[in-house]
Amino acid sequence: MHQSLRLIRSTRRARDGFFLRAESYFNVATYVEQLDGGLGPYGGLSLHEQSHGESFLALLENRLRGKGLYIFDEPEAALSPTRQMSMLVRMHELIAAESQFVIATHSPILMAYPDAWIYQLGARGLERVAYGETEHFAITRNFLNRHEEVMRQLLEPED
Repeated sequence: MHQSLRLIRSTRRARDGFFLRAESYFNVATYVEQLDGGLGPYGGLSLHEQSHGESFLALLENRLRGKGLYIFDEPEAALSPTRQMSMLVRMHELIAAESQFVIATHSPILMAYPDAWIYQLGARGLERVAYGETEHFAITRNFLNRHEEVMRQLLEPED
């Protein structure tokens, strides 16, 4: 991906930023609580006293301020499908506030964001693909449209 990124200097610069890996979120929450009891920019509630999904949404709603660059690695790990749609709403608000997101995800819900540039790593390297061409979309669509048949194929013993 480093070959595809072009960093530039500009009079316009990000005023906010955040990098988050799903597996390190517990450490982020612990660090926040050590700084200010976890109450400040995260909605007034301890991140550890909320579910993983609730605390992640608290971060999205209260910490991210706009005009920023936000890099997330598999944020769907914390979020139910309904909460992923809530994340899309918040992303849309932040994008309208001149923000940019770089997200590594397996979620066909998050990939569905309008006008998202989707890159897929495959046998030919990194390539830009349309939403409907992603493996994640195809597998999810197939499962939802034929879940009984797929479950039979997966779980029934072979003869």
